[in-house]
Amino acid sequence: MHGGRIVFGVLGPVTAEDAQRRPIALKGPMHRAVLGRLLVARGRTVPVNDLIDDLWVAPPEGALAAVRTFVAALRKAIEPDRPARAP
Repeated sequence: MHGGRIVFGVLGPVTAEDAQRRPIALKGPMHRAVLGRLLVARGRTVPVNDLIDDLWVAPPEGALAAVRTFVAALRKAIEPDRPARAP
């Protein structure tokens, strides 16, 4: 984390702010949808197949790669100092 607490907003558009209350860029609507789904899980692991099912009525080819890309971008935005592929 950014040396403090991250704040998320979920009533209206999904948003995030760092410890200094600065907005964190979350990219597009699918990134926000993934983050919203993970927040609803309240710290529980969400299997990738559940994410895919929750994001698309008819998942496109490449849905698994897309979800991995969304999660990687969210990790980078929310925890920019976290080493790549760290647990």
